[in-house]
Amino acid sequence: MRRIALLVFAAGLFAPLLASQPAHAQATRTWVSGVGDDVNPCSRTAPCKTFPGAISKTAAGGEINCLDSGGFGTVTITKAITIYCEGVVGGILASGVNGVIINAAATDHIVLRGLDIDGAGTGIKGVNVLQAASVVIEHSFIRNFNAAGGVGVSFTPSNANALLMMRDSIITHNGSNADGNGVLINPNGGTAKVLINNVSINKNFVGLNVQGSVNVQVNNSNISESLSTGVAQGGVSNVRIGRSMIVNNSGTATAGTVLSYLDNQIAGNGTDTTPPSAGGYK
Repeated sequence: MRRIALLVFAAGLFAPLLASQPAHAQATRTWVSGVGDDVNPCSRTAPCKTFPGAISKTAAGGEINCLDSGGFGTVTITKAITIYCEGVVGGILASGVNGVIINAAATDHIVLRGLDIDGAGTGIKGVNVLQAASVVIEHSFIRNFNAAGGVGVSFTPSNANALLMMRDSIITHNGSNADGNGVLINPNGGTAKVLINNVSINKNFVGLNVQGSVNVQVNNSNISESLSTGVAQGGVSNVRIGRSMIVNNSGTATAGTVLSYLDNQIAGNGTDTTPPSAGGYK
């Protein structure tokens, strides 16, 4: 009897520790909902309310999903993560601040899909990439970052060989009446690569501004109605554009060395340009 009593006593000591472990574990997949609560474990049946609440409970390399439409808050990403909200509105309202800040390890891969990031006229940067191995932005709407120097997507990684991929997205109404960009590419840690496909970059101050050491490929996209230049190139960057429209920009269509695959539509700009050939298709 004494031995049994000791076993029962020992089990009682360890039971609270065992019970507490799941509460501290991070899940590979978590969930947010417009009617969630950040005190929840972010499971499908007990979702969190915000992206910051969910990201703290999501393991590196994991995924946050949106159960329904809602405003899920601005977020800083410091690890490999996927935020996937396609099919609903994954809203981020960023009045006076940045929408998404990415400052992860130089080996981390980030995916943002199905987000509606709105600066509400005073936001600074919609997506601000400071460091990551790669960032993918798909099926997203980034708009109204109109603070001085406001930018829809800012890709200025401090690490070498960073990659930005943008697809099937709209970047619009970013920058002030005097400066800013729809998309700013300006790596400061070595050569980077950027792939832009089927993206509408319209009604920004400068549409696409490419500086520094970077190779940029733009395909099947629309860069239009900028208050200033459509596509600006500087530094040692390479910008190649194919099957795209650069139209109705108030300033010059392209500035700097922008190369064309000779299948673009360039018309209706303050100054229409004829970019030199990028070599054509092979």
